[in-house]
Amino acid sequence: MKLISRCTFLAGLLLPALALAQTALPAKKVVVTGIGRLSENEIRELRQAAPNVNVVFASRDDAMKEIADADALIGTPTREQILAGKKLKWVQINSAGAENVLTIPELKNSPIVLTNMKIVQGIEIADHALALLLALSRRLDITMANKATETWPSLANYGPPLELQGKTAVVVGVGGIGTQIAIRAKAFGMTVIGVDPKDMPYTPFLDRTVWPDRLETVLPEADVVFISAPHTGRTNKMLQAPQFAKMKKGAIFICVSRGKIYDAMALSEALKSGHLAAAGLDVTDPEPLPKGHPLWKQDRVIITPHIAGRSDGEGPRYFEIYKDNLIRFARGEPLRHQVDKQAGY
Repeated sequence: MKLISRCTFLAGLLLPALALAQTALPAKKVVVTGIGRLSENEIRELRQAAPNVNVVFASRDDAMKEIADADALIGTPTREQILAGKKLKWVQINSAGAENVLTIPELKNSPIVLTNMKIVQGIEIADHALALLLALSRRLDITMANKATETWPSLANYGPPLELQGKTAVVVGVGGIGTQIAIRAKAFGMTVIGVDPKDMPYTPFLDRTVWPDRLETVLPEADVVFISAPHTGRTNKMLQAPQFAKMKKGAIFICVSRGKIYDAMALSEALKSGHLAAAGLDVTDPEPLPKGHPLWKQDRVIITPHIAGRSDGEGPRYFEIYKDNLIRFARGEPLRHQVDKQAGY
């Protein structure tokens, strides 16, 4: 009984002291800036999700001052912000591509953990890739142009549309975006070949995968080539004239990740010669594509202004990553969608 009484007495002394020590610990500070407009409910939800974190919503003008003593930043940083953030341990950016922020040496070569939206954007970008393919394979680009002249051409004037059943798609880059493209292509009855530097686990949506050094062995099989790889030193201008020449005559080229992965002039020549049938491009190099560029004048080319990553469903998915990673950061748990800063994705 005496032992129990002593333990109870000590606990009565220690527990308040421990509670006082915990409350005395400085709260982590996370600055949120430049991520778009959040509703009052979303702001409240983020703050309630991690009550031991001081979440500061800063305008661009106030961001530099707030970042000075911040532990983390949610938003795409400038070099000046990284230099100002001497205590930064984590940066969450708003895009799948990380190549722009990795040009900041103080971020790339630091212990700061970088997370992105590499899986979050997969759904809408894959939808866009298939929309480009369907528009081109069904020749909607040609028929829609007739609306302006109010003409009803015969099928002989523009050739038969293509069906995707039984065709082969090569998906270059089978990450969050490429996987979603593969799922959709497979649903249309296509044979799907992935090209990726990772050893891919078995999935019913990929018939086989090859490493990037075997890309040219599968290009001749492709009726459609999708580009969904990140832009890195290794993927820069991955597709040039020799690669386009190896593609099947009449193939369709679709790029929805980064314009620097392919040579735009070489693509234009492959289209002009008739070797490639069509191209769907959401990304170009440079952006915006300048007036007078040959791709603007090519028949059978659809160009959209880098909008594949936009949709009515993106907001909730972005918010879920902000919230979940904020909770993980507060608890010291591993963060989702971490970027290998040296690999570039």
